[in-house]
Amino acid sequence: MTTTQNSHPQRQPSLEEAMHKALRSAPRPRRATPLQAALAFGWRGMLKIKHVPEQLLDVTITPVMFVLMFTYLFGGAIAGSTKEYLQYILPGMLVMSVLFTTVYSGVSINTDLTKGVVDRFRSLPVWQPAPLVGALLGDTVRYLIAGTVIMTVGYILGYRAEAGLGGVLAALALVVVFSFGLSWVFTTMGLLMRSPNAVMNAGFMGIFPLTFLSNVFVDPDTLPSALEAFVNVNPISILANASRGFMAGDVASSDVLIALGTAAVLTAVFAPLTTRMYRRA
Repeated sequence: MTTTQNSHPQRQPSLEEAMHKALRSAPRPRRATPLQAALAFGWRGMLKIKHVPEQLLDVTITPVMFVLMFTYLFGGAIAGSTKEYLQYILPGMLVMSVLFTTVYSGVSINTDLTKGVVDRFRSLPVWQPAPLVGALLGDTVRYLIAGTVIMTVGYILGYRAEAGLGGVLAALALVVVFSFGLSWVFTTMGLLMRSPNAVMNAGFMGIFPLTFLSNVFVDPDTLPSALEAFVNVNPISILANASRGFMAGDVASSDVLIALGTAAVLTAVFAPLTTRMYRRA
């Protein structure tokens, strides 16, 4: 005699129940520290460069064009010798090329804002300013690339730093620190403007006059007295003086302190302002 056993098929758990079960069984991941979160967003900036390497055109091709153009078009007329003018202009071109790159910090944050990426970041359980700080840390790699390109081209053309490699690295480090402080200004602008193109146009309209009304290209002694007075107090001129001093081995401590102080003031004023605007954007 055969016995028939009634078997009821087991109910399959729903997708929601399976997810709850998986989440309950796995230990909760440890919350990222502010430094870890900032570095993660900085790495995001590096990945953006990896996938779109054309972003580096502004820190590679443009600086080379500026060095070649100013050295060989104006060097003979200004200094009487392109070789002598190269010794004067190259530290200034280092400053100019890296500072121009800071505008793209504002363009980048505005792009994330207009595309809705900022809203996704704010929903993450991380330190709120991490996306901002991480993006600016990632931009420092662009600054280093721009500075390295300038110094390499200058060395090929015949520039020699009397203080050697140590002086060059010190000048580059000072320019990068100053640029980090200045980039907070452009991130604030990036949160105020409505489009990336508007940020770029406004940023270059602000930085172009300050750069050209400095001692990057000519000695202030050759300028009219009123213009010379402005150039001498221009922070970009002071930064260029410090860079020349580091490379020549006779840097004035006052120039370095003023450059670092300016970077600190810019960061202290615009970093909290940018963070507050970022939370409310």
